[in-house]
Amino acid sequence: MSAAERSLHAVLGAGPAGTTLAGELARRGHAVRLVSRSVPDSAAEGIERFAADVSAPEGALAAVQGAAVVYHCVNVDYHRQVEVMPRVQQAVLAAVETTGARLVVLDTLYPYGPTHGEVMTEETPWRATSRKGRMRAELDERYLAAHRAGRARVVLGRSADFVGPGVLNSTLGGAVFPGALTGGEVLGMGDIDLPHSYTDIRDVATGLATLGAHPEGDGRVWHLPTAPTVTTREIYSMIEERVGRPVRSVILAEPRPFGPFDATFMDEYAEMFYQHTEPQIVDSGAFAHTFGVHPTPLEATLDATVDWYRTLLAGARSCAGRTHARRRPAPGASAFGVRVVVRKRWAASPTRPSPTAPRRRRRCRTPRRCASCRPSETPGGTWPARRTDRRASRPGPRRRSCPASA
Repeated sequence: MSAAERSLHAVLGAGPAGTTLAGELARRGHAVRLVSRSVPDSAAEGIERFAADVSAPEGALAAVQGAAVVYHCVNVDYHRQVEVMPRVQQAVLAAVETTGARLVVLDTLYPYGPTHGEVMTEETPWRATSRKGRMRAELDERYLAAHRAGRARVVLGRSADFVGPGVLNSTLGGAVFPGALTGGEVLGMGDIDLPHSYTDIRDVATGLATLGAHPEGDGRVWHLPTAPTVTTREIYSMIEERVGRPVRSVILAEPRPFGPFDATFMDEYAEMFYQHTEPQIVDSGAFAHTFGVHPTPLEATLDATVDWYRTLLAGARSCAGRTHARRRPAPGASAFGVRVVVRKRWAASPTRPSPTAPRRRRRCRTPRRCASCRPSETPGGTWPARRTDRRASRPGPRRRSCPASA
């Protein structure tokens, strides 16, 4: 491999996409730096781990220093995206303008807005009506404007909903596979009989790495390799074949908290719920025709994903079973059985109250001597008369400390 090919590639964001991409780049022989707010602990051997806040100009500049190609895979809490993502873009774009690195951006389908079932290609108009959709469209316009103005070399890769090994926070992730494997509830959103595209997280990584290797693709949007679209119900049937049991689906006809998706998330996601009430069909044919990279068949994606979740759940049960007992999940929580919530064994009895019962504070018998329980002195310097004072004056061994403060 030449020195140019061995040049540093910096991946911003250590979520499923960033981590998978870092591994793909390392397999291709590149020097790789994986960046997140704290030092990433999920990176493979040989990948440089780097901590930086890329929403700040100095943090972004430090993160990309020395890199020939920068991959923007940063994401933030859903309810903070409209506020934070523009700051991240401003800092990262300024950093690559300073260093001269190429910028590959992982993008979403949000700028298209409602399509009413139209197949989405790179030529589909941007008609976003939601806050987050308009925000994403504005960011993309700025990226492409910077490229047209010659300030930076930028390319965007758009993906459908993620699926695959390591993907938890997706509508086809932690809300589906744990329940399917354990006989619990599986979350379905909207109309699961509509066609809905999903992109294998490994194809996301392959697609972004391919864009990073082909500067001739700069200055435009590409759809990352995405398998032919089927309905979500068909995917559930395919999962049933792999887990050997029926899928107990719970359908949310409208946004409400369920499993891994709490009220804060669902309140923010409500404006994007149209993605589950109309067909979402992504065509990535242009990518395959130009770069010769085709998507992973959906069957192979589900095989790998079921195996990954099966291993994850087996490891969690093994760890929990050695020293802890599992807590019965709350309604809906069985759809997200990845994080095994455990607690110490405890048997309530008349002499051993329930651990959730409020603890009774013991009365301090020595308020004059106990610094933590001494009452405030009155302006006149006197102490209120208290029964505990009289008890403290009785004969008996002197307490060295207050039991109530122990």
